[in-house]
Amino acid sequence: MRKLGLFLLFAGFLGRLGWAQEALGLADAIAVALEQNYQIRIADKNIEIADRNNDWAVAGRFPSLDALLGFNNGYTNINNPASFLPELTSVSTAAIPGVEASMILFDGFRVQLSKQQLEQAARLSRGNANLAVEQVIQGVIAAYYAVLIQQEQMRVLEEVLTLSKDRIAYQETRQEFGQAGSFELLQSRDAYLSDSTNWLLQRNNLDAALRNLNLSMGLRDTEKAYVLTDRLDFSPADYMLEDLEARMLAANLTLQNLAISQELAGINTRLQESSKSATISARAGLTYNWSLSAGTGTLRTGETLSLDALTANTLNGFINVGASINLFDGGVRNRRIENARVEEQIAQFNLEDTRLRLHTRLRNTHAAYNNQKALLELSNRLLENARENLRIAEERLKGGQINSFDYRTIQLGYISAAQSRLNALYNLKNTETELLGLVGALVR
Repeated sequence: MRKLGLFLLFAGFLGRLGWAQEALGLADAIAVALEQNYQIRIADKNIEIADRNNDWAVAGRFPSLDALLGFNNGYTNINNPASFLPELTSVSTAAIPGVEASMILFDGFRVQLSKQQLEQAARLSRGNANLAVEQVIQGVIAAYYAVLIQQEQMRVLEEVLTLSKDRIAYQETRQEFGQAGSFELLQSRDAYLSDSTNWLLQRNNLDAALRNLNLSMGLRDTEKAYVLTDRLDFSPADYMLEDLEARMLAANLTLQNLAISQELAGINTRLQESSKSATISARAGLTYNWSLSAGTGTLRTGETLSLDALTANTLNGFINVGASINLFDGGVRNRRIENARVEEQIAQFNLEDTRLRLHTRLRNTHAAYNNQKALLELSNRLLENARENLRIAEERLKGGQINSFDYRTIQLGYISAAQSRLNALYNLKNTETELLGLVGALVR
């Protein structure tokens, strides 16, 4: 039995030695997660793209200017007896640089609508980023308090294991003086072995919770351990349902994103409707043509004519304004407009449906929170009674007033009461976190 005790002590020492201890508060864990999480990094990059696209130039407000350069080369071989110059062979080359500008003067306000669309897309990117942040924060809070729960359960099992060990020593002493038999000692050892098994299993649960905490923070080193500085006990606040409902309608991130999506759908409908408008555009350009040609020819008299290198220069400029309107396209535009209106209705339905679901979820979560508060209060009282009952049972066992079976029953009752309280604490904290997430209070 001493070997088993030494083994458990050594196992606990190795478990702690394998984890590099470092102080960590809940706020620190959230800060690390917000910096390391890949989904948040992706969301930040999407914001960067959306902000870069949110520009009047992307919307098509400014003219486009192109530089042109062409090289034209030709070869001519004429053999026409009826011509004044019956035979002619020549080569030519020309360089044609130029610039051309084009601009939409009017297209049914598509430029303004496109700019609004880009602005809403940037807003939606930020909303998606806030949702990612909210999910990360919720995950870190749950993982952080899960470690605290496992640590507290570890402490309770260590306390019970110590009592079981003391009970064995007590029964061994009684046996030496002939006051106890082998049966009582075997029962004590059986309880100690059972508590030792639970302790080892709990050690593994604690290590797994620490790994999950590292994972929720986005760390590659999941074998890193901490001394958690935040405490498990907290004073639960009182939340009024009417206040929570008002805050949810004003700040819930999912509702905000759906409202932006609805606005985007409305803008898309107006964009499709603008396709029925006429388009007025302007084009202006300037080109310069420089050419060089040379060759030989034969006159009708038989005289050979040599054409020396000849150059020519031409400068052309133009400013044109044109208008166009589509008269018939087989109803394609009308179909696009109707589809856009239907998509706008779908966005409205999604918003209303989500608002209704969130109202129900908020009421259920609020009721669960109040219920968890009551359960926590009851479990606190139950634990106090179980602890006092265990203390009295230990005295009565030593006084011979109860047997080992009764004592073990009371001991197991204490373990159950302690675990019930821890579960009530953890459920209450998770429910409160869910409440704060529903009203948009986790992300500022």
